[in-house]
This record gives sequence, structure tokens and C-alpha cells, in this order.
Amino acid sequence: MDERLYCLAFSNAPNIGAGRFADLLKKFKTAQMAWSSTEEEFKLDGIGEKIFLDFDRFRKKFDFEKYQTNLTQKNIWFVALCDKDYPKSFKKLENPPIVIYGKGDKSCLKTPQTLGVVGTRKVTSYGKDVTESLVAQLTNFGFTVVSGMALGVDAIAHISCLDHKGKTIAVLGNGVDLPFPRENQSLYQKILEKRGVVISEYPPGANPTKGSFPARNRLIAALSLGVLIPEAATGSGSLITAEYAKKLGKPIFAVPGPITSRMSDGTSQLLQDGAVLVRSAQDIVKVLNISSKSSQTKSKRDFSKLPLSKNELKVCKSLENENLSIDDIFQKTKIEIRKLSIILSEMEMKGIVLREDGRVILAM
Repeated sequence: MDERLYCLAFSNAPNIGAGRFADLLKKFKTAQMAWSSTEEEFKLDGIGEKIFLDFDRFRKKFDFEKYQTNLTQKNIWFVALCDKDYPKSFKKLENPPIVIYGKGDKSCLKTPQTLGVVGTRKVTSYGKDVTESLVAQLTNFGFTVVSGMALGVDAIAHISCLDHKGKTIAVLGNGVDLPFPRENQSLYQKILEKRGVVISEYPPGANPTKGSFPARNRLIAALSLGVLIPEAATGSGSLITAEYAKKLGKPIFAVPGPITSRMSDGTSQLLQDGAVLVRSAQDIVKVLNISSKSSQTKSKRDFSKLPLSKNELKVCKSLENENLSIDDIFQKTKIEIRKLSIILSEMEMKGIVLREDGRVILAM
């Protein structure tokens, strides 16, 4: 039988998580050999008689064919640790997931330009505006947004990405067949309908636990080139994601917030500890050394097919080949300066343009 099916079975086995499975692979080399082992062979540090007996009862009852049929009926696919298309970034983790379960567009996992966006569940209006604006800009730069589908910043990041026709990956701390939290059930459906993807290392039907969310956060960090935190309080789970990113040698990006807001205490601490201060997506693009060619290529497309007002279209065309000051844009478009300032602010919020060093940049 295929090695990947033994991995699939182990991912369902009681008390055999990613850490113990990694230890078993070191000893037995393959999941198949571990599955067929005796009690004496199976014993390792931390794996005693009780764990083996639970495992032994499980393997005697596990029906490989029935389980695969159940996955197919639920439109759930899986990628095992031994598969060629298993994400390489996960293999760099100390305890990589045994199996990744997924619903939706699996190709999202292969997109090279990914960014984790996580933050507080109790998001303020400032945090909401900042998240929407930055994600819109990042999507226009070609980023795939990775987040945890939690309330607050996570949900806003997914929605903004999808609204700007970007790809998004939701990493869950429970089975992929269980939209969680319930308030985000419509978001879950939207991600699947818009060719995003929902993934988890937990088998279908698994409910979230206290420990599953920190474990989920390590996957967000691993999948991403860096992690952006628009708003977070002290003690926010998003800071755990930042810590994982730091351990993996990936940059952490944080947005400064009002010093009077407790919801900005976490991001303020990150900035004090050396996180990159973010005012626009351009700050992230620079650090990650993302080629601007992709965004320049986008700017060559037919703007008339985009949902732009007549004046927004004029501004886009003026910026098609160069970055301009507001006075330069006025000279090219003849839009009155006061009106132009309002238009540019609205376009910036939509992620169409960025402003840096007194010049306006087309982000599309």
C-alpha cells in the first residue's frame, strides 16, 4: 500500500501528533514500517504502553478505503509528508505536519509570493482601515495572503484580498470541514467560491483545542515570506505567529498605532523589538526584495476594464510609466488640486496607488 496512506492513517491516530510521528520516522524510516511495528519496537521516549495500546486498537479498526471515500465525498484532498507536492516550507519545521488536509484550490500552496497577515480579534476602526488598505495594496503587488480565518484582522485580510481578486490561504486549527468560528461561515464559503484554499493539519471533524491555535500559527509563519501585523494587543495570538516567523528567520512587519489604544500595544512592542515599520505595501516589498516588474506589467493592462471612475482612470493612465508628484498628476490630468487630493486618498484606501517620498506610485 502507498506510503502516503499510512501517513494519512497516522494523522488520525490517537496521541500521535507531528512531534511523535517525527520521532517514529527517525526510528523506522517509513510510516509503513512504524504502522506494522510491535509494541517493543514502537516504544520510544514519551511513548509508553498505554499510547501503544491505544494506537494498536486504532490501527486494527482503521479502514483505509472507507476513510478515503469519506474525504472524496466531502471534497477534501490531502497532501502527505512523503508527497512531492508537500510544501517545502513545512519540511523546515521541527515537527512538520504528517498530512495537510485541504478544501479549495490546492495550487494556492505553490504561489511563491506569500505574506502572513494576522492580528487582534477585537479590531478597531483604525485597524480595520489599515488592514483593508494594506492587503489591497499587497494583492495588487501579487501577494497571496495567508491568515487564520479568525475574527478581526484575519477575517478582514481574507475578505480584502478576495475583494481585490487575490488568492488567499486560510490555515485552521480544526478540521477543514468545520468553519470556525461560526461567525465566519460565510467567509469560509467565499474563500472556497473565489478559488482560495482552506487547509489544516487536523483531520476532518476535529474540533479546535487550546493548543491547536498556536500550532496553526507555526504553519502561517512557515508558508509566508514574512508576517504583517496591522494591529495587536499585548498577549495577542498573532504575536505567537510573529515569534515563529522570527525563529524561521523571516521578517516581521508591524503598523504603528495610536499610543492611547491598548489594541496597538502588541505592535508597538514588536516595533521596539526590531520589526519593520510599515506605512504602505512598498515598505514590505522593499524588505522582501520583490521585483516591481510584476506590478509594472499589471499597470499595462486595459484600465477601462477595471471598476474605476473617469478621474481615477485619468490618474492611472498618468502613472502608467512613471511615479509622479501630485503637481505632476495635476499637469497631466487637469483635475483641480483639491479634488485630486481627495481622489488620491480614496485610491490609496482601495490599494490602487501608494504614496512615498512625496510621489504617487501605481500599485496595480
